[in-house]
Amino acid sequence: MTTGDKNIGQVLRGNIFILLATIFFGVNIPVVKFLIPEWMSSFDVTVFRLGGGCVLFWIASAFVHPDKIARADFPRILLGGGLGLFAFIFLFNLSLRYANPIDVSIIMTLPPVFVILINVVFRHARPSWGEIAGVLLAFAGAAAVIMAKHPEQRASDALLGNLLALASALCYAIYLVVLEGPTHKYRPISMLRWVFLAAFIPAVFLLKGLPEAAIFHGGATTGPWLMLAFVVLCPTFLAYLLVNPAIKLIGSELVSIYQYLVPVVAAIASVAMHLASLHAVQVLAMVVIIAGMVLTNAARRRRKVQS
Repeated sequence: MTTGDKNIGQVLRGNIFILLATIFFGVNIPVVKFLIPEWMSSFDVTVFRLGGGCVLFWIASAFVHPDKIARADFPRILLGGGLGLFAFIFLFNLSLRYANPIDVSIIMTLPPVFVILINVVFRHARPSWGEIAGVLLAFAGAAAVIMAKHPEQRASDALLGNLLALASALCYAIYLVVLEGPTHKYRPISMLRWVFLAAFIPAVFLLKGLPEAAIFHGGATTGPWLMLAFVVLCPTFLAYLLVNPAIKLIGSELVSIYQYLVPVVAAIASVAMHLASLHAVQVLAMVVIIAGMVLTNAARRRRKVQS
């Protein structure tokens, strides 16, 4: 096999990895909406997702030779899991208790914008005017989603859910910033087993109401259980394992572009599952946010080339 064939193979594998992860992330949104609140509370889904992910990552680590985590990196890993990942998943599940799943999927494209803002505030980064314009455009699209009223939902519930989704996106950005260094130093399983363990510890306090979940008492068929198994296995375990190899094979910039497909996948799945209807304002907001992020990325690349 020639070097060119190897490069083509790597690019192909990298794109397949991130495409699968994107599909898992997108389908996860309406699937969680299906479970909440009819079969489980948002607390219950959080416990299952973090607990199941923790168990799967520790089991997987028994079949590989995990990297030894440096003692100096443990505070960041524990903070990223116990605060960033837990708060992200908890608020994400809580937002789906109230909000339209398509709205939530659109808002969840905002973490890169929050990463830029965090770097500006805490690392004194100096964004270009193009990056600032892209951020403002993305937030304008998010504002349109948050304030929009849909006939099938009560406005107060939708607004609360959208604000919770916005907070969830901020927490995920904090997770990315805190774990940026360790992510590049360790293999996914080596780090993520500790991240999910740290995230599951605060989730233990949500266990109290789990025995009362309707999925245990409501005569649930295999459908809800298969949905729950999907949430734990695919967007929690497999997707997190696929993202890092994809970054190494095709680069973080190309991987980040796939993020724009998450609301598209979520919208298709939500409509197919009869959980939501697609509205013109959602399509417009999706286009505006994607345009903002494309402008931001283009400005960032231009600044890197100039520097």
